[in-house]
Amino acid sequence: MTKNQRYESVEITDFAAEGKCIYKSDEGVVFVEGDVAPGDIVDLEVVKTKKKLKEAKVTKIHSRSTMRQQPYCQHFGVCGGCKWQHIGYEHQLSFKRQQVQDHFQRIGHIKNVEINPIVGSEETRYYRNKLEFTFSNWRWVTKEQIDSGEPFNRNALGFHVPKRFDKIFTVEHCHLQPDPSNAIRNSLHNFGQREGIIYYDVRFNKGVLRNIVIRTANTGDVMVIVQFGEDHPEHIEKVMKFLNENHPEISSLHYIINLKGNDSYQDQEVIHYAGTEKIRETMEDLTFYVGPKSFYQTNSDQAYELFKITREYAGLTGNELVYDLYTGTGTIANFVARQAKKVIGVEYVEAAVADARINSEMNGITNTEFYAGDMRHVLNDAFLKKHGRPDVIITDPPRAGMDVPVIETILRAAPDRVVYVSCNSATQARDLALMSEYYEVVRVQPVDMFPNTHHVENIALLKRR
Repeated sequence: MTKNQRYESVEITDFAAEGKCIYKSDEGVVFVEGDVAPGDIVDLEVVKTKKKLKEAKVTKIHSRSTMRQQPYCQHFGVCGGCKWQHIGYEHQLSFKRQQVQDHFQRIGHIKNVEINPIVGSEETRYYRNKLEFTFSNWRWVTKEQIDSGEPFNRNALGFHVPKRFDKIFTVEHCHLQPDPSNAIRNSLHNFGQREGIIYYDVRFNKGVLRNIVIRTANTGDVMVIVQFGEDHPEHIEKVMKFLNENHPEISSLHYIINLKGNDSYQDQEVIHYAGTEKIRETMEDLTFYVGPKSFYQTNSDQAYELFKITREYAGLTGNELVYDLYTGTGTIANFVARQAKKVIGVEYVEAAVADARINSEMNGITNTEFYAGDMRHVLNDAFLKKHGRPDVIITDPPRAGMDVPVIETILRAAPDRVVYVSCNSATQARDLALMSEYYEVVRVQPVDMFPNTHHVENIALLKRR
């Protein structure tokens, strides 16, 4: 198994993890990234080997798969955001359902439950309500641009090139988020260049313009958060004043001075500059108030489908005590509260818990309680004794899944039903295997929250044996 090994006129057979494709050679599995689809006949060149696994790139396409469609985005191939846009949507859904089934059978050893047909998204473009864009003075340029000898601007505002932390390519038009997202981003990029404001240099952790977060709610509210990499009052005021005066569509405007080595801002002070402090998302007759640090599902329409199924699986009659674990801003907790006797939400981020309480209050919901802290430490036997044994537990953990102590506490709590919502069916299947002695998986429903990517949300209903 050597690097630069070649395969000629071979067929790509299937999708694999993280959106890669595979070719099964006599020596083992070859993983292939990029503009490739199952059914393609291609030439491959191995670029990396590890034990019996190889990674390869396509050097030539002899014939194209019938699963293909024409990519709609001009940035396809450079941007890693919508890697499956060259695959017909019906094939995307089929592969995502198969992925859930593979994880349940191979990791969870769950083979006696039917995986329901995936709930597809009506919108496959402009479906996100939140995007983050990065400023950089290390713009990604092609070899052709370099070889041309023509001068080019090094400033960029856009996304990271896959596998390059220090390279950003300028996004001219993104098909992920509806207007006015593109207009605000392009306007600020032009202003920053025109005014000579220094773009961030990630290699040396310096520069003024660092990052912009844009949130577009289904109510029409728009939130913008600008991160600055240096405390430069004159330039900060110039940027914020420009956005406030030239984009009246921004209803909530904030900024952060982030001097750390990374862009995460949950531990940073958010300074409210203009407009409202929060924006509003609606679902049924509920209004959810979303702050700068709040988590809210990034596909509002599909979140509604996800929550409806979650509520159905919970099987509430009005008499149940429900625990909502990893509650975030309390969207699921408040969504099911009117069908339950009481809902108790637990979340790590204190700001999110504060939003959850506000959301209950603003919607006239009086049967919810929310607690902040590390799930492993909050959800314990003393907590169960104080608040009572839940009839239903709804859990929606991060991609890493649930910690073993949390699973053990759930098993001791012994609710009649557990509704497990997951953005990673691999870790979900692992956790379900740990619960299999006491709980049976009876229903499984994948939901496509992120069209044109390999990601899939999945809901599993567990009943106590």
